Amino acid sequence: MTAARGIREETGELREKIRALLRERRAILLAHNYQRPEVQDIADLCGDSLELSIKASQTDKEVIVFCGVHFMAETASILCPDKKVLLPVSGAGCPMADMITAEKLLRKREEMSKTGPVVVISYVNTTAQVKAESDLCCTSANAVQVAGSVDPSFQIFMTPDRNLAQYTRRHSNRDITYWDGYCPIHNNLSVDQVSKVRAAHPGAVFLAHPECPPEVLDLADQVKSTSGMIAYARESGAREFIIGTEAGILHPLSKANPDKRFIPADPAMICHDMKKIGLKEIVTALETLQPEVKVPEDVRERAVLAVNRMLSIPSGYRVSDNDFGKARGRNRSKSYP
Repeated sequence: MTAARGIREETGELREKIRALLRERRAILLAHNYQRPEVQDIADLCGDSLELSIKASQTDKEVIVFCGVHFMAETASILCPDKKVLLPVSGAGCPMADMITAEKLLRKREEMSKTGPVVVISYVNTTAQVKAESDLCCTSANAVQVAGSVDPSFQIFMTPDRNLAQYTRRHSNRDITYWDGYCPIHNNLSVDQVSKVRAAHPGAVFLAHPECPPEVLDLADQVKSTSGMIAYARESGAREFIIGTEAGILHPLSKANPDKRFIPADPAMICHDMKKIGLKEIVTALETLQPEVKVPEDVRERAVLAVNRMLSIPSGYRVSDNDFGKARGRNRSKSYP
C-alpha cells in the first residue's frame, strides 16, 4: 500500500469517526474559512467567525466544536450559553486579539473621556473581556455601518486593528481614534508584492481584506470580508482573482467556483494558529468533550450587549447618550487596575 493511499484511508476513517461522534454527542462542527481543507470539508458549517456562532445558536445541538481560534470559541460561548463549546486545540490563539486587554482598553477610555463622551467599537477579533468593556462590536464587513450608527457627539475609539479602523474612518467620514494593533498576516502584505502579482496577472480582480494596510487597500478592486470574497467571486463574471487574505480561503473559493482561478496575493499569508486543528484533534475533543471554552457569566452578560447592539443596527438602532450611559452603569461589575 502506498503512503498516499494509507493517508487517504486514515482520513476516511477519521471522517467516519467524527460524523459518528457528532451524532452521538448531539454536536455541530464549525470551521472558519481559514482552516485546513480537510477540516472545512468535514464541517457542518463554514464561514466567518460571528456568522458561525449565530447559526450555531439557532440549532438544537448541545455541543459546538469550533475549528478556529480562541476568541471565536469565546464568541460562541457568549451567544450560546446553554451549549458546551469545544476548541480542539486550546493553544490556537490570535496575535491581534492579544494586542489589547480589558485593562488597557479601560485606561484608554478614561483618558479619552476627559475631552468628551466615548463610544468603544471592538472588532469581534477580541477577547470576551474586551467585548465586555466595549459599547459595540463590529465585523470586517459591517465596521463602516457600525461607526455610522454612532451620534457625531461621541468620540469613537476602535480596537484592536488599526488597518480596519483606518478603512472605517475613510469610508464613514468619522473621526476615529484607534488602538495600534494589527493582524501580522494581513499587515505584512506589501504594495510591492501586490504590484508584482498584478503585473503577472493583469486581467485579475484584486480582492483585499480590510485588515490589510491602507496602501494595499488602495490597490484593491474590492475590499471584502472572507465571506464577502466568496460571495463576490460567485456572482462576478470575472474568471481570475488575486486574493489578499489568509491562504486558507483559496480552498472554499476554488470549491465553490471550479471554473475560476484564484491566485494568492502572497503565498506566505498563512496563519499557523488557524492550521493547528486537524481531524485527530477533532476526534479527541469529541471523545473527551475537552478542551471547553466557557465565558464567565458576569463577563458574558456584558459582552453580549455589545454584540446585540451591533446586530440591531440594520433595523435602525441608533447610539444615544442615554443608551450607553445606562448600559455601562448597569452592567459593568468591576474595574481593572
